Amino acid sequence: MVHNRIKLLRTERNYSRQDLAEAVGVNFQTIGYLERGDYNASLELALKLSAFFTLPLEEVFSLTEFMPLSQQLREQNKKMED
Repeated sequence: MVHNRIKLLRTERNYSRQDLAEAVGVNFQTIGYLERGDYNASLELALKLSAFFTLPLEEVFSLTEFMPLSQQLREQNKKMED
């Protein structure tokens, strides 16, 4: 299974599924399928989504589950304190 952060990235930037779909050239339902994990993006679509969010591909998609952002922030802060 391919995991993604599409919903998180989309909502934190206040984009609707329709807005994102139009930006990357797919149907808005495709965005919903991706967010729920019902569909895996093609390489082309994955690259378009990464470019849209201006993030590296591995920040949007992963073969392993993403660490919760709260935990990731705690670990980053801990590293900065050391």
